[in-house]
Amino acid sequence: MISAAKIFLMVLGCVSLGGNVLAQRPNLKGNPLPEKIAPFFISPPEFKDQLGEYRSPLKFYNGKAVNTKRDWEKRRKEILVKWNGLMGAWPALITNQNFEIRDSTRMDGFTQYRVRFYWLPGQKTDAYLMIPDGEGKKPAVITVYYEPETSAGLGRADLPDRDFAYQLAKRGFVTLSLGTTETTNNKTYSLYYPDIKNAQVQPLSILAYAAANAWNVLAKVKEVDSKRIGIMGHSYGGKWSMFASCLYEKFACAVWSDPGIVFDESRESVNYWEPWYLGYHPQPWRKRGLITEQNPAKGLYPKMVEEGLNLHELHALMAPRPFLVSGGSEDPVRRWIPLNHSIAVNHLLGYENRVAMTNRPEHTPNPDSNEKAFLFLEYFLK
Repeated sequence: MISAAKIFLMVLGCVSLGGNVLAQRPNLKGNPLPEKIAPFFISPPEFKDQLGEYRSPLKFYNGKAVNTKRDWEKRRKEILVKWNGLMGAWPALITNQNFEIRDSTRMDGFTQYRVRFYWLPGQKTDAYLMIPDGEGKKPAVITVYYEPETSAGLGRADLPDRDFAYQLAKRGFVTLSLGTTETTNNKTYSLYYPDIKNAQVQPLSILAYAAANAWNVLAKVKEVDSKRIGIMGHSYGGKWSMFASCLYEKFACAVWSDPGIVFDESRESVNYWEPWYLGYHPQPWRKRGLITEQNPAKGLYPKMVEEGLNLHELHALMAPRPFLVSGGSEDPVRRWIPLNHSIAVNHLLGYENRVAMTNRPEHTPNPDSNEKAFLFLEYFLK
């Protein structure tokens, strides 16, 4: 295992605001947003500029203000070191592999490959890679969920509108659909490193690490433009895509579908305290459900809450990379309050229109919410 500081330097790499990070990202601030997506970037008047009780990412942990881009560079490092130190250091990234092709199928204007690769040290996974027809480098999106079939369009008929990878492939994106099939089936739900009996990294963080390894192997596909790889997921996959994109800056943009973007102990589905997210503790595990006196949270999660940490600090690490919250029942319109903190960071860096949210009443995605998410990805990746 390597230190949290080395994780920052080696994995999250270039942070110099005078150099690589801003240079890697297209500066679209001078271009007006298309009419179809412009409303996603505007908070309702009742939430505009409200910051709530969330501790500002533009203040160091010692209370000193972040006033300049160089200050933000230091503050960004501080957040990464803090969170990685608490969640556990990643193993070294796996960068020296290519997909093992298992089989292929011709579909609607693209070829779908069943592939295998290492997403953890010593552990392979099966995934679905979809490559549209046509010459030249293409944008790409990694999709994440409980199992890879759903997003690939091969899943259950009772889970409609979650075939993100399939729909995006039809729109000209190379897509890679990932999922935790084995642990979903045995109801442990996540990944555990080095093993479930003695996990040294919080499960949500090791899921992010697995997605980072997926980025590195997908970037080597000859049809993929490595500067235009995004990530998208719903619910469990929304949490996964959020942590992956925030902790691994090579993701060019992200869509988080109703994960619960901040801690909320009144919502059973915003359950970061569960042992497969940020509340890992050795089995036997707490009874699944809301935190109560009889069924308290264990592991790291209650310590994070006690320290005043919340996920808006991770959101800020996206700046100036764009992200969209495809909000449903767990991320209603009031979530603009924590999102305003990321808007403030982008303002400091000189960027507009980097933070977006759409809203629907239900947790489940629908054709309208998906269309909005896909338009967002098309604008920033195409």
